[in-house]
Amino acid sequence: MAAEYKVLKIDELTRVSDEKGIKQVYRYLVKSAGGVVFTIELDDPDPTTEKVAPVLLKKAKEFDKILAM
Repeated sequence: MAAEYKVLKIDELTRVSDEKGIKQVYRYLVKSAGGVVFTIELDDPDPTTEKVAPVLLKKAKEFDKILAM
């Protein structure tokens, strides 16, 4: 986990997919270094994977940039 954000909570949700089936989605509750708390839904349950970590880092930096304005 990066110093730019902290994962507070991960919720597992079941959603209806576009292909008329069901899929697992993971809702991340994240706090950025600037104190912005946000949620994002992704398909991977592990916040340290190379698929999830860059997305969380990018969003945290975007929110902190907006907060600094």
